Amino acid sequence: MTEAVDCVHVVEGKGPPLFMVHGIGARRSVWGPLTEHLKDDFTCIAYDLRGHGDSPKGPGPFGLGELVADLEALRAKLGIEQAHVIGHSLGGMIGPAYARAYPERVKTLGLLSTAAFRTSEDSAKVRGVVAAMEENGIPQSLGTLVDRWFTDAFKAANPDKVEARQQQVLDTDPDVFLNVFHIYAETEMGPWLHEVDTPSLVLTGENDGGCNPRLNKLIADALPHSELVILDELKHAILIEASDRIAEPVRRFLSTHG
Repeated sequence: MTEAVDCVHVVEGKGPPLFMVHGIGARRSVWGPLTEHLKDDFTCIAYDLRGHGDSPKGPGPFGLGELVADLEALRAKLGIEQAHVIGHSLGGMIGPAYARAYPERVKTLGLLSTAAFRTSEDSAKVRGVVAAMEENGIPQSLGTLVDRWFTDAFKAANPDKVEARQQQVLDTDPDVFLNVFHIYAETEMGPWLHEVDTPSLVLTGENDGGCNPRLNKLIADALPHSELVILDELKHAILIEASDRIAEPVRRFLSTHG
């Protein structure tokens, strides 16, 4: 395992600390709209994953273990004893892996739009996306990703936000983007999720193809203390498309367990 990197972060709000972990090719700024809903009651700490945004990428390829180590290094740097942790997509894998490694540090978990218990067909689909990007280039696959992320109605009404999300991907080092996509494609939490005893909110969009309700129901069933929320009509980019709809169940869950 390589040494942890010093991830660039932003702290906003007051109250119990909440680490916010973004997904593939995103930035800490993706948490901004949800932070607006939560900052009166929680100290929201959003950070750029290694190689994303303003954070250094560190030496060579990395795995889920390094991403967990980065979060632990940030917690230690800030001197926080225990915190809530919420993650989206790949961040929804980092959070449980962190809670498994450091159970005493995590008050609750939020698993947003993530995946586990993939069938062989599910795994083949996500690996096919990675293979297509490696063969044809990331820009050539952006259309496919955008269709997976956003509903048609949102794309039509918010072309600027869709364009901004695409630009984040294009601004990410291609090696880093493919590295984290491989982690997302190859991580399987199923064998160990039952070990994560932390109260957990499992939330996804009804029409999220890769992180669908079927898989999220299995995630919720595996976690000893969980609550499942399915938001109708939404796809994958729920933080951008529907932060207002996420805020209510997230705030309620955090308050109940915090």
